Amino acid sequence: MRFLSIMGNSFGCSASGERLVSAARDGDLQEAKALLEYNPRLARYSTFGVRNSPLHYSAAQGHHEIVSLLLESGVDINLRNYRGQTALMQACQHGHWEVVQTLMLFKANIHRQDYLNGGTALHFAALNGHSRCIRLLLVDYIPSIPDFWNILRKRSAKGEHKMEFDEGALSKVINNPADGGITALHMAALNGHVESVQLLLDLGASVSEVTVEDGTTIDLIGPGSTPLHYAACGGSAQCCQMDSFDGGQIVAQRLA
Repeated sequence: MRFLSIMGNSFGCSASGERLVSAARDGDLQEAKALLEYNPRLARYSTFGVRNSPLHYSAAQGHHEIVSLLLESGVDINLRNYRGQTALMQACQHGHWEVVQTLMLFKANIHRQDYLNGGTALHFAALNGHSRCIRLLLVDYIPSIPDFWNILRKRSAKGEHKMEFDEGALSKVINNPADGGITALHMAALNGHVESVQLLLDLGASVSEVTVEDGTTIDLIGPGSTPLHYAACGGSAQCCQMDSFDGGQIVAQRLA
């Protein structure tokens, strides 16, 4: 095989690790398989500086088959890079729902917070409006009944939000704040992601959560800001007009 020639020298392990990183990043499944068959411990390799593992790279690029291969090789699914980000966070950031689905099946921890801003995978998904990733992250907190999302959508349209499941546990996850009190709803509203904002609201995201002053790098407006303030700051009249936001019509008129 093409990589075997490097195995004998003193830099073999490092060079093989870099090959696996390249295979994970480029989606070269056969190369990744060959490298892991030769040395399964390469799955735990991480790059110098940023400390990204092959799992991070494959998740960020959406190569779900390589993600599965690495997980089956025994890599720590919640491995962090130098920013404290997990593969799940990176997959959510880029909207790779198939990777998110795979990581959820392997029981990835959705509660981990990054070192920089205290953001969770849900914050990353909401920031970029990846609604399908949001649904997958919350799969353990919603009832396992047929056609749940359509039922929820119909109830929401009628103004009926009460359903038979542990809304408290779901609310705690959805409203979990990053540094400065930023919630997933703040992030989705700021960037005008209407579908994600509506989804979060339907699932019980609080419109009254406010930011706090603690030196965070992601509180863009200042302490005391609600998701509605963030929607207004982002210039999203459509988000501001949503019925769940008190006073939204007034803010929307000012933006128009």
